[in-house]
Amino acid sequence: MKRLDGRTALITGAARGIGLAFAKAYVAEGAQVAIADIDIERARTAAAEIGAVAVEMDVTRQDSIDAGVAEAIARLGHIDILVNNAAIFTAAPIVEIERADYDRCFAINVAGTLFTMQAVARHMVERGKGGRIINMASQAGRRGEPLVAVYCATKAAVISLTQSAGLNLVRHGINVNAIAPGVVDGEHWDGVDAFFAKYEGKAPGQKKKEVGEAVPFGRMGRAEDLTGMAVFLASDEAAYIVAQCYNVDGGQWMS
Repeated sequence: MKRLDGRTALITGAARGIGLAFAKAYVAEGAQVAIADIDIERARTAAAEIGAVAVEMDVTRQDSIDAGVAEAIARLGHIDILVNNAAIFTAAPIVEIERADYDRCFAINVAGTLFTMQAVARHMVERGKGGRIINMASQAGRRGEPLVAVYCATKAAVISLTQSAGLNLVRHGINVNAIAPGVVDGEHWDGVDAFFAKYEGKAPGQKKKEVGEAVPFGRMGRAEDLTGMAVFLASDEAAYIVAQCYNVDGGQWMS
């Protein structure tokens, strides 16, 4: 018997990267999975490749969240597991932060997490069989960084939301926890590297090389390094774990 046999999962921002790695791991462990993403064509391609379903979702719009959750329920029958993975990165010195950039980052990383969690939690409460909610935080939410104030603040907010939601929803049998990755390689790192090239005067690829070398484990993380924790928190083995945030970062942060 597989660890997630008979369960269903909705994963946001799962057409690529960490979200897609989670979707593959969940399918391999017996779950039915809905890949939710604003890029529906890429989501459909990814879903077809791994035996999942795709739903369109823009987490900045309540109507899109509600429609995406409703479609996932219609196609899977119900939702046992939610992974709030959709997020963006931004960076700038304090004196150069633009309100529009701030608003977009908080709309996706914080409001998107909260209101997707709310929509799925309402379904779980109504169904009466509990569930698992996993929010994607970051080591950036554990501390500040000179150029990453907005992103750090959003991930600190995700950790706080996880704690509050965990304490509120556990009475319904819904366990809410979070994962805090460190630096994870992938196509998104081209954008991250570009921010640091701009503000620190580094050559393209230099920041990525530096952060990888600084990880105690000896390299940047890979999306697959996070899947064990994602499966564990969704499984029966994590039934007594509530409102926690787990670092999976190669030793970058200790808490």
